[in-house]
Amino acid sequence: MKIYDDHLYHGAVLTQVAEHPQFTAINAFDSGQGISRSAFLINHDVGVFLKYATKTKAPYSEYQFTFTSSQLKEIKAIQSKSKLAYVALVCVKDRQIGCISWDDLQAMISERKAHKGSKESSYTVLVVCPKGKKLRAYMNAPGVRKMKLTEKLLSRSAFPGVLFE
Repeated sequence: MKIYDDHLYHGAVLTQVAEHPQFTAINAFDSGQGISRSAFLINHDVGVFLKYATKTKAPYSEYQFTFTSSQLKEIKAIQSKSKLAYVALVCVKDRQIGCISWDDLQAMISERKAHKGSKESSYTVLVVCPKGKKLRAYMNAPGVRKMKLTEKLLSRSAFPGVLFE
């Protein structure tokens, strides 16, 4: 069987989850329309959607994680079938995993919608990994250069423990 990039990068996330002392099960998420390649149920009650970016983009050394409307629907479906839902953001070059809740992602999207005044077909979460500091996740304000919207600080050591809290 061929190994795809997402197998490698998702494997890094799932290995850390499986090594956590509270781990009991990982199941691929089935929304009723088939098995997801990016969504999993942990311990049967916590959903996690996995995204990865292999390298940062200039000029700000940001990892870009774009969420399409179909991916957002899938995360919403995970939330509806689980106690909690998270998005794991794999920053490959820096070998870091940031994790945000579905509620945090929705808040970021709502703030961007409010600035734009309308819905968009996709949303991009940007993550920076400053050396020796927490990861920073945010969206840019639409149509304005160098303006970040609310920034979420992500502890480098929070994952995978945050899934089991």
